[in-house]
Amino acid sequence: RSVFYSSSVSEDLGCKRGEFSRKHYGSVELLISSDADGAIQRAGRFRVENGSSGENTDYAPGTWHRTDVHLENPEYHTRWYFKYFLGKVHQNYIGTDAERNPFFLSVVLSDQNNQRIPQYHSILWRKTGTQKICLPYSPTKTLSVKSILSAMSLDKFEKSPREIFHPEIQKDLLVLEEQEGSVNFKFGVLYAKDGQLTDDEMFSNETGSESFQRFLHLLGDTITLKGWSGYRGGLDTKNDTTGTCSIYTVFQGHEIMFHVSTMLPYSRENKQQVERKRHIGNDIVTIIFQEGEESSPAFKPSMIRSHFTHIFALVRYNKQNDSYRLKIFSEESVPLFGPPLPSPPVFTNHQEFRDFVLVKLINGEKATLETPTFSQKRQRTLDMLIRSLYQDMSPDLHRGNNMLNRRSFSDVLPESPKSTRKKEEARQAEFVRLGQALKLKTTVKGDTTANLATAGYCKKEPWESQSFCNNFPHEVVCADSWGQSLLVSTDAGILLIDDGRPSVPVFDKTLQIKQMNVLEALDLLIARTDKGKDSRILVFRLSAIQKAIETKKMIRSKYDCRENKLERTKGCHLYAINTHHGSELRIVVAIRNKLLLVTKKYNSLSILTSTSLLSSPESPVEEFQYIREICLSDPPVVMTLVDGPTGDSDNMICVAYRHQFDLVNESTGESYRLHHVETSRVNFVAAIDVYEDGEAGLLLCYNYICQYRKIYPFSGGSPLVQPSAYDFHFSWNQVPYAVVCAFPYVLAFTTDSIEIRLVVNGNLVHTAVVPELQLVASRSDIYFKATAAVSESSDSTSKEMGSKSSPQTLRAYERTEFPLPSLEGEVPCKNLYKIPLSNLVGRSIERPLKSPLAPRVITPTTLSGFTSLPATHSLSLSRMEIKEIASRTRKELLGLLDEPIPKTECAQKLKKVPRRQSDPKQGAIRSSSSDRIISSSFESYSERCHLSTSSDPDTVASNEESSPSSSPFQLISLYDEDIIDLK
Repeated sequence: RSVFYSSSVSEDLGCKRGEFSRKHYGSVELLISSDADGAIQRAGRFRVENGSSGENTDYAPGTWHRTDVHLENPEYHTRWYFKYFLGKVHQNYIGTDAERNPFFLSVVLSDQNNQRIPQYHSILWRKTGTQKICLPYSPTKTLSVKSILSAMSLDKFEKSPREIFHPEIQKDLLVLEEQEGSVNFKFGVLYAKDGQLTDDEMFSNETGSESFQRFLHLLGDTITLKGWSGYRGGLDTKNDTTGTCSIYTVFQGHEIMFHVSTMLPYSRENKQQVERKRHIGNDIVTIIFQEGEESSPAFKPSMIRSHFTHIFALVRYNKQNDSYRLKIFSEESVPLFGPPLPSPPVFTNHQEFRDFVLVKLINGEKATLETPTFSQKRQRTLDMLIRSLYQDMSPDLHRGNNMLNRRSFSDVLPESPKSTRKKEEARQAEFVRLGQALKLKTTVKGDTTANLATAGYCKKEPWESQSFCNNFPHEVVCADSWGQSLLVSTDAGILLIDDGRPSVPVFDKTLQIKQMNVLEALDLLIARTDKGKDSRILVFRLSAIQKAIETKKMIRSKYDCRENKLERTKGCHLYAINTHHGSELRIVVAIRNKLLLVTKKYNSLSILTSTSLLSSPESPVEEFQYIREICLSDPPVVMTLVDGPTGDSDNMICVAYRHQFDLVNESTGESYRLHHVETSRVNFVAAIDVYEDGEAGLLLCYNYICQYRKIYPFSGGSPLVQPSAYDFHFSWNQVPYAVVCAFPYVLAFTTDSIEIRLVVNGNLVHTAVVPELQLVASRSDIYFKATAAVSESSDSTSKEMGSKSSPQTLRAYERTEFPLPSLEGEVPCKNLYKIPLSNLVGRSIERPLKSPLAPRVITPTTLSGFTSLPATHSLSLSRMEIKEIASRTRKELLGLLDEPIPKTECAQKLKKVPRRQSDPKQGAIRSSSSDRIISSSFESYSERCHLSTSSDPDTVASNEESSPSSSPFQLISLYDEDIIDLK
């Protein structure tokens, strides 16, 4: 399998990468509550989110119009032991580290999301928390416990790990996983009348208004507490001591019980309403529904006397336009959580408002559990459970009985000797039987999201891909986008590919490009060619390449590019360009441990006119000038340019070598330590320049880690790189070979998956399994290649691989019908896919230039010869493009345009109109086995628009359902539906 490694894919944070700003998540304010006489009662520091960008910040229109609503760290992605281990044959180990702290290790060889991709999933249980990683499976290379622990930065032991064979260990490890937090939630709902400023007044409201009742009906269903068999959230379901009814719902598999103030018992004698405060005051999250106009005195969290509630959601209803306004208060110690509020935070679609509020509150409670108040308690509980479990097994450790053995550093998945095979199979069968029974019991009890996580909840996700080029037969070395096309370096030469068109050869295979950048605005192609001592940096004019394509000149070879070589670049192994717009083009070329700084002589932002293009020489080499040479101690592995605030002697170069990231001053060559990697082995991935609110920062990626470091302006000749409150870090579940930023997301690419997290907090949003994945380009839209399999018959995949039930073999109930790409008799099918950047960043971005393959004149096509355009595109037209098409069409009709507008160009534009989605509907499913109401959310999609043409001047639009095969992976529930066999 070919793996794509290139530094150019990491240089993707130019003006098209979206905007990284924590200001979208509010600002911390000191909130003071006073009584009627003006005396200060309470004060507290809270992060206030009201959807406004602030008076002093000037954001471009459309910058923060749409926000994507996602559950962060969803349980069907994070509860690994329940999902991958329980009910399957796996190994569990026990040991103590160098500080004599006990730990447990669980390892399983599992099928990644039923995609026929075997992987090792590993969980390390320690008092500080759990650590989870994925390791690739190789049939020819065994994996040891020592290598797994080393990947988790655990190399020294006080006692070597030993394997645990007793099946009851599964129950104990499931308890350890449940310490991560509950999958069900209880939220408080407090009704406040207009003018009420104290919690005693709010808790004393016996009934709510009509608008409050409609709001409760929107949140969930009214259920009778007596005899309720579902999640009760601490309410009494036997004797009605906490009221007779409550509000309950199920959202994306999570059961939610609302503690509604007007539904809890009311006491006329007790003015403080202790019974109501006992429940709502002990909720981490509380919704405040406040009556009155916007001009009325606003609610402040300091009005509520509670040391437990960390998040308040203030909801106001506007009768005039039938809308809800939302405001969020979070205690200062709560980490940032999404989704950020839209601007303004007004919702006219009630169903969208409900989904947004529930996701925001669930994410908020999860974030609160990471505050010191809760994390320290959780750590103490986890430490106590691990030590208690270790002590229970200590006698077995010393006796060395059949529960634990000394196969400590053997292969994780051992072959059983023939003499003990039957005994081992019987033990494994009992192990699986108990695990499946435990999984079923946990599901029935409601302590897991089960398959409700995505049941009935269907929406288009921003990372969904579109088919770009089918049956691509070549090996990709590197690529970059050119307008709507893709310039690809392959084993067959350099090709220009456009959606739905045959590829066009640009250079033959004698020119081997290892790294490239297409700069449309500068009419430049920069490329690093060949390897070793023969490698060079070449520069071409895009206009000259496009002219050669249009005139169908002979394909150029390596020997036709002598005049395109930049001087002094022989032997280079890496280069980097500045990606931040607004400054001159700079190229830093690495030749072993030397860095060459090269700049463009002329203004890089000058608008290229047709006259200037005609007068320019074909080779742009003369436009570049050598500035200086900088010597490093070692050759850089990763290199990124960082623009200084002034651009005058404060531009920096971030380089990675040995075990460190350094910052190098472009003007002086001075080096400053940015970050030191403590691990024994380091695999550098990327250093991505992130400009937060215009100030430079770096996302340093190595091994499983992503570390954000803010870079402050120069002070006394050196940058301030000391740690600050703005820095943060997070970990991937699998070591990526490339990382791409598209705010608010950061995407990690491995050989078989795309892991999607939020930049602002590192929380996991989604893991997409993509077999045989290779990232191709990411400067604008993200292009990747995925290998699927086309098989005439899938019988070979459904056959039993043997009767032996060993960990090396996926049992019959663990397998699904999914073709394996490498199976004999199958034809490999390699396709190119695209994830539009505009879908990820959620706003209108600066559109690239037109495709260089767009013809000037095309004869009209008859209806019989017209092929339907694919409806997989979702990029919207910009206002300027709509005006351009309308203007050219008007001139053509009036006879003012000599050259008619090509109909295919209209089709190219119009086919990108996004499909319309109908408003989501809300349904309720009543279970026949119990009296529980399960609310399910689902969206119905309208048919996608297709374009057809005829001799008639009118355009006829036909509807056609989209093909599900446009994406290499389907967004399905990551819970596999195990067949429970308890015989």
